[in-house]
Amino acid sequence: MREIIHTDKGPQAIGPYSQAVKANGFIFVSGQTAFDPATGKPIEGGAAAQTERIMQNLKAIVEAAGSSLDRAVRLGVFLKDMNDFTAMNEVYARYFPSSPPARTTVEVARLPRDFAVEIDLIALA
Repeated sequence: MREIIHTDKGPQAIGPYSQAVKANGFIFVSGQTAFDPATGKPIEGGAAAQTERIMQNLKAIVEAAGSSLDRAVRLGVFLKDMNDFTAMNEVYARYFPSSPPARTTVEVARLPRDFAVEIDLIALA
């Protein structure tokens, strides 16, 4: 069983993909960047501001799927510059104050629309 998840509280897909897919007891949320779902435009600011918007987007999408960030099991963090690790991590840590999920953080050559951060998520349904 596979269910496509969509919410207006998260940014609309900018390509041929779904915001999230619920399958076999998991929710797979596509990589999120710092788009404001209300305006459809990128937010202003560096890695910390972008991470805040991304975490809000992830929260909205996983909640639309009937779950929560507390049920996250793995996140992938993609940074344009590893020098932004501390700024990203400080914001990220507020969303997972205890028992954080598994995570990978890597530096990448480039992200869509030249964002500083992109994050994807897998959670229990």
